[in-house]
Amino acid sequence: MARVGQVKSPAGERLSDRIAIGVLTRAFPPGLVDEVIAETGRGEQRSRLLPARVVVYFVLAMCLFFGQGYEEVARLLGEGLGEGRRSWRVPTTAAIGRARRRLGSEPLKVLFARVCHPVAVPDTAGAWCRRWRVVAMDGTCLDLADTDANTEFFGRYASGRGVSAFPQARLVGLAECGTHAVFGAAVGPLSASEQSLSRQLFTHLRRGMLLLADRGFYGFELWQAARESGADLLWRVRKSAALPVLQVLDDGSYLSSVHAERDRKSRRNPVTVRVVEYTLARTGNATVYRLVTTILDPEQAPAHELAALYAQRWEIETTLDEIKTHQRGSGLVLRSKYPWGVEQEIYGLLLVHHAIRQLMHQAALSKGLDPDRLSFTRSLRVVRRQVPAQAAFSPRHTRPRTDPHPG
Repeated sequence: MARVGQVKSPAGERLSDRIAIGVLTRAFPPGLVDEVIAETGRGEQRSRLLPARVVVYFVLAMCLFFGQGYEEVARLLGEGLGEGRRSWRVPTTAAIGRARRRLGSEPLKVLFARVCHPVAVPDTAGAWCRRWRVVAMDGTCLDLADTDANTEFFGRYASGRGVSAFPQARLVGLAECGTHAVFGAAVGPLSASEQSLSRQLFTHLRRGMLLLADRGFYGFELWQAARESGADLLWRVRKSAALPVLQVLDDGSYLSSVHAERDRKSRRNPVTVRVVEYTLARTGNATVYRLVTTILDPEQAPAHELAALYAQRWEIETTLDEIKTHQRGSGLVLRSKYPWGVEQEIYGLLLVHHAIRQLMHQAALSKGLDPDRLSFTRSLRVVRRQVPAQAAFSPRHTRPRTDPHPG
């Protein structure tokens, strides 16, 4: 007799073989999900109502339909059972919670590492500056479920006015500016600074990238760690930073040197940087920007181009807003009551965002458009609408259809 949550399937086929979540199944095909589950040791020793693969897809669906209850999300997954959905009995919230705990966060983290890479190609409009792929890093905080476990692990923001209403997790992301594809992430408690978490991102940097960062990140040791990745850097520094003029260049920028704290007084072991200074006039005041870069030759990147390019750093802030405000929903908190679930949920949000942005890039490329011209909110709605429409196609046998023009 079939138990709760089960229907009888054809011989040799498990129920999980027929679960799908529309266009997201193309981004995260069942074979890859199974590989990741095996790699992380989360495979089942016995047949379960909610196998690990189904739970991975459940977490992705949960992060696509944020704010919906567990059982409603499970009903959406049940649309992938074709005729079998008539006898599908949705697993209980408690059963789904236990299945999420068995899965843990590691499969989602490994899936992110396997799938989430820069997506721009040479023909992608707005993704390049001369020979460099432009990327940026920044951090944000996410409100979490108000539980003792989350508070103990992640902490709460405290100020002179008191503490925050919810515990918060800190997230630092690395994104491709032209496509908003997040390809590096580090999650930690509030006690972990953005600077310390950002060190985990440098393994994703490659030669041929140009990394933008705001003045909150600059420090000699962090600069050197990022520089060792082979990527070029363009970071804003505070106006109080000591940057002696060593040589004025033809484009108005100048060469300077920076030192480790222990070498600052003696000026030993200098590292040469190029400085670009400019002023942005605004209503009532003017802001002076000071940028330092590893690109020392002005002929490779003139000062006026770098000054204009630095505005692209805002793309990472827009990316984080897409995840927090549009995908998650304004004013909503993550639902997970325990730290392992918070991390699982955050990587689920990042995976879904990457899949949507990848689809948007494909649509923009086919029309020769800048991906920034497409609406993330509209694309998100399209993907959500496609889940019930496409879920009846088994990922084992049928490649899901996609709307080629989501924006």
